[in-house]
Amino acid sequence: MNILVVEDDAAIREGVVEFLRENSYQVFGVETGEEGLKILESTEIHLALLDIMLPGISGIEVLKKIRTFSKLPVIMLTAVSDEKTQVDTFDQLADDYICKPFSLILLLKRIEALLRTHYKMQQIWEYQSAVVDFSAYTAAYEGKDAGVTPKEIKLLAYLLENSGQVVNRRQILERLWEDEDGPYDRIVDVYIKNLRKKLHLDCIVTVKGVGYKLEV
Repeated sequence: MNILVVEDDAAIREGVVEFLRENSYQVFGVETGEEGLKILESTEIHLALLDIMLPGISGIEVLKKIRTFSKLPVIMLTAVSDEKTQVDTFDQLADDYICKPFSLILLLKRIEALLRTHYKMQQIWEYQSAVVDFSAYTAAYEGKDAGVTPKEIKLLAYLLENSGQVVNRRQILERLWEDEDGPYDRIVDVYIKNLRKKLHLDCIVTVKGVGYKLEV
């Protein structure tokens, strides 16, 4: 998924951009609101991080303009933590608000939560002769039960959530096993192999030395 970071502090901007890229997001980092709006006009952006205190037009003004043409999730980043600023931010339909300094891990979790909420996974997914019901945790191929396990369906859902983006084994293990003691990372290869075999999913592509992505 594509994320836009509008932040005039170079150190913060570069740190956030690098961190999010390490977590398999496509990230566009710019210094001003004007630059951010230009990117939004030419590129599909799934979530925006906006600093409030920007040179030129403020982050609030950028948010107002965004809301005239898009409902994409927006998180405001700012050193200003007074109640009025926070209220004004949400009045302009921001989705979240994070005060500086902030934890990059916390920022990532807020981003993931917003993306999951905003881009809700469809309950029924079809690919060629495969049909998957994510709500019932069932899957069929050519009308017959394919014997897909709940964990395999969760893996497919995660790949769909990041469609077109590469996810590595570590990310998959953290997502599927969460707080459990995850198995060795090569178990992911077994799950991928099972999905491909049971549902004939040639759309799951191996990116050698990196991980997997789903192309549909």
